[in-house]
Amino acid sequence: MKKLKGIGLLLLSNILIFITLSITFTILMEIVLPAFGIDLRGSFVQQDLLWAFVIGFGGAFVSLAFSKQMARMMLDCRQITQPQHPAELLVYETVQKIANRLDIKTPEVWLYDSPDPNAFATGPSKNNSMVAVSTGLLNNLNEGEVRAVLAHEMGHVYNGDMFTTTILAGLMNTFVYFISRIVYRQVAERNPMLGLGVYFFLQIVLSILAMIPISWWSRRREFSADKFAANTVGKEHMISALQAIDRWVKRVEYQYQTEDALATMKISGQTRSFMQIFSTHPPIEDRVSALRKL
Repeated sequence: MKKLKGIGLLLLSNILIFITLSITFTILMEIVLPAFGIDLRGSFVQQDLLWAFVIGFGGAFVSLAFSKQMARMMLDCRQITQPQHPAELLVYETVQKIANRLDIKTPEVWLYDSPDPNAFATGPSKNNSMVAVSTGLLNNLNEGEVRAVLAHEMGHVYNGDMFTTTILAGLMNTFVYFISRIVYRQVAERNPMLGLGVYFFLQIVLSILAMIPISWWSRRREFSADKFAANTVGKEHMISALQAIDRWVKRVEYQYQTEDALATMKISGQTRSFMQIFSTHPPIEDRVSALRKL
């Protein structure tokens, strides 16, 4: 039920973003640009490109700006400001110490209720971010492993992964919208209904293809965050943390579903499969191997 609620909130937010950007684009094209002597209303190519740019990057950046709020709405979580027991104190102090060492603002620290040992970081910038850990992480990992996972998430924060992922997603979205719109215009001139069908078909196919470079980047950033954690708390702790998570997943045969709207942000995700090019996380054995080579 909580997962369905999260998906519903995500869809609602995307619809609201689309409506807001559509209104903004209309005002921009019909009023603002003509006032400055720039009239693109008769040029379909420039108009479509600008529309794709506004929707593609606008939607990505609006999602980034509200990423913390969206994450909190999708999870049953509470913020840790005054730690109430040793596990909470461990999480809070670890995040605070790493942030002080990096000379960045301490992220908000949240705890959410979930059996799987996981954690994630999100936020618009490294000085406006949040780190959330699951109850399963605290229940299944030892102190050194928890510190390693938190260091991994702080690596995402410090490296600015959320921002660079947003740039890449915005670029991919722009291409998807622009190519779909151009093809639609060509087909719709002869058959409007067919053109509409082709438009939605291309949206789906191109969006799937756009996930390949986005997923590739996501896997690269996991290796980078692992390395950051190894340099911060020691690679043996990070290796041990990944192995502990892997043992838990295999023991309970837990599957990270694509329906989980926050799956791309969490420390552990899909395992090795033939669909690896769409996986947001490398297989844990590959991450462990990379850490051992450091």
